[in-house]
Formats: sequence, structure tokens, C-alpha cells
Amino acid sequence: MSIQDVLKDGQLNEGASSAAIPAAIAVLGRSLPSDYLQVIGEHDGGEGFIGNNYLIFWSSGELATFNHEYQVEQYAPGIVLFGSDGGGEGYGFDTREASMPAVRIPFIGMNIRYATRVAENFNDLLVQLAK
Repeated sequence: MSIQDVLKDGQLNEGASSAAIPAAIAVLGRSLPSDYLQVIGEHDGGEGFIGNNYLIFWSSGELATFNHEYQVEQYAPGIVLFGSDGGGEGYGFDTREASMPAVRIPFIGMNIRYATRVAENFNDLLVQLAK
């Protein structure tokens, strides 16, 4: 399932440049799941409804900035946020696990113990949100 198949009433950016993705990974200091990197290569950020859920996924250039501003490493070490629901919760990957499952975590009172596994990977997240 591609993001174009499930995103409704939204917009997708053009794909990231070939240099943008490695640069984002270098700044984050962590690898990211291959299915997510493929989506960023095709659409470097975007937002809209997927089913009844809203998803904002940040561009590769915003990843390090937003993770730093939300102080994710301090409050939820091992999580790398890649977007939000447009409200009070962020979406990220739990890099403490080799499979890097997608998690949801509140911005207010952010703590690793509140990270809820919502999907096995980015593509599975799209499927779950579309239900």
C-alpha cells in the first residue's frame, strides 16, 4: 500500500534529493526503516487524512530539528519522531528494536513509557490508520 493510495484531502511534497536522506540520517545519528526512506524518497513530507486519522509526516530536513525541539532524546531515548497527528501526539520509530516499529507518543508529558506500539513498520502504520 502506498501513501498515495490512502492519503485523502491532503498534499504530498516532491521526493527528497539524493543527498537529503543521507544528510538527515547523519544529523540524527540513527538509521531509519527502509520502507520509510522509500516514502521520503518519493514524497519528502506531507499531510492529510488517512481514514479518520490525520497524519503529518515531516520532511527529511525537519526530522533533526523537530526531534531536537521536542527534546526526544532526553524524554524518550531511542525514539525518532517522524511526524504527528496534528494534535498532541507524535509518531516515531522505536530504534531500540531492530525492526524499528512505529509508535505513538504524547508531546505533553513525553516519556518513553508512554510510547505505544501502533504498527510493525511505516507501511503497516498506513494500513492501521486507514482502517
